[in-house]
Amino acid sequence: MTTPSAATSSTASGQAHGPAPARAGAPGGRRGALGPVGLVLAGGVSVQFGGALAVTLMPRAGALGVVTLRLLVAAVVLMVLCRPRLRGHSRTDWGTVIVFGIAMAAMNGLFYQSVARIPLGPAVTLEVLGPLTLSVLASRRAVNLVWAALALTGVFLLGGGGFSGLDPLGVAFALGAGAMWAAYIVFSARTGRRFPQADGLALAMAVAAVLFLPLGVLESGTKLLNPTVLALGAAVAVLSSVLPYTLELLALRRLPASTFAILMSLEPALAATAGFLVLDQALAATEAAAIALVIAASMGAVRTQVGRRRRVGAGANLTKD
Repeated sequence: MTTPSAATSSTASGQAHGPAPARAGAPGGRRGALGPVGLVLAGGVSVQFGGALAVTLMPRAGALGVVTLRLLVAAVVLMVLCRPRLRGHSRTDWGTVIVFGIAMAAMNGLFYQSVARIPLGPAVTLEVLGPLTLSVLASRRAVNLVWAALALTGVFLLGGGGFSGLDPLGVAFALGAGAMWAAYIVFSARTGRRFPQADGLALAMAVAAVLFLPLGVLESGTKLLNPTVLALGAAVAVLSSVLPYTLELLALRRLPASTFAILMSLEPALAATAGFLVLDQALAATEAAAIALVIAASMGAVRTQVGRRRRVGAGANLTKD
């Protein structure tokens, strides 16, 4: 497994299958720099509203059953749409996509085991610590440590300023999901460089679905075949897997892993919004303040990244002249 810093540097140079970024200083430079950010944010909105829907489905199908439906339906949809080529890939290519699929299955399974034991807000907050840790390890600029610290403050504030009184096993599952989320970020970027379009994502999703299917069948059995459960499970799959994973895979071809990881700190804020709109969960004053902190941190990280690209581009132009 590559280190986060290696993944970051390789992500920045891995443009083989994605559109070339706009040159710094060109009229489309700002749009080219901010485009991947928009993809990440859209994916975050989709996954959190899908998560809120999944909470309503868990009493019907169980945590493992929901994960099974989410992965299985997403795998079928992506395999049909992408029709990935199975031949012509190296052993390293297949190894990368298999590890990506394992990380995806583990991330989903651990998170739903967590929310079965502790509230959704603290679970999402603890899970985000994985990407935030990656952002600190992968960062090559001191200012990114400031944004990560600010986001981390907001994350803990959103969790109520502490996590005492929570089920220790639920906390452990959430932290494990966060570690798998960090692995997902690294191997999603590597898969995006090795496979065209979303082919690698479709194959990794199939790997994850095959790994999780026996667990879902053991827990939920014939409940998975209920028409209502199938319909809700399909909706969760599209919102929580197909759309966000595809958007994030495309974004990681043009966005460094450190910046992507800091943007993931928006997830608790998006989860709180989805909870309010879908589950009728109101926001407290401290939660609103936490949202402001993580949004400020994310905006700062994006502006720092855009500014760095502009300076690098300007320096390259001066060298050419």
